[in-house]
Amino acid sequence: MATKKKIKKVVFLGAKNIGYACFKTLINQQAALHYEIIGLISNEQATLAAAHSLTKLAEAHQIPVLAHEDELLKLPSFDLLISVQYHRILKQKHIACAKQLAVNLHMAPLPEYRGCNQFSFALINNETHFGTTLHQMDEGVDSGAILFEKRFKIPEACFVKTLYDKTEKASIALFKAHLKDLLAKNYKAVPQAKLIAKRGTHYYKRSDIQAIKQIDLNWDREKIDRHIRATYFPPYEPPFTLINGTKFYIQPKP
Repeated sequence: MATKKKIKKVVFLGAKNIGYACFKTLINQQAALHYEIIGLISNEQATLAAAHSLTKLAEAHQIPVLAHEDELLKLPSFDLLISVQYHRILKQKHIACAKQLAVNLHMAPLPEYRGCNQFSFALINNETHFGTTLHQMDEGVDSGAILFEKRFKIPEACFVKTLYDKTEKASIALFKAHLKDLLAKNYKAVPQAKLIAKRGTHYYKRSDIQAIKQIDLNWDREKIDRHIRATYFPPYEPPFTLINGTKFYIQPKP
């Protein structure tokens, strides 16, 4: 007589289009990979379009929607906690609720680019390659051990929106390729501390983007072009220059 396979319990945290795509994949694979999603926490204000509401998707599939990560402490035992573009840093008490693994999908290579606006700073730093990473969650910011990663070449004269879209596509592919591995514990966790000497590391705060949006017209042409490509990302505030104290926005030619 065949042994009945244990149904694992999963909680998903996420937002934006990338979170929606991964959550939809997670929903669609429940039966095939023998797990059940028992909760969602989402930041709807970060979702770019109503059609991509994770909350509405959860409600359509009768998945409980939780208001705050503290509600994790009230849930019955669960195995995996999966985060994709969740907006708050979890405390250890939240992370420990996942009995097997708490994992985050970070849309940048690690340990090189932790934090926010990593696409812009990669272009400012003249990087030739970029990537995306699935890593264990800890109380730090994007500092947990690496489980899986995917890297790719940055196109020449790349704008930040292009790099974002390319990374989003690679991130969804990475999530789909290794969801089964995450559930089956088929991974080797590599501490980031072992990689810093070779790869380096940066941490960028959300507010750091403002400093690279201001263009000095005395810079050489290459630097001006690089800063424009790195910060022109509609609908967000475009790069600008100050002339006699007045701010003039810069819009590149189509």
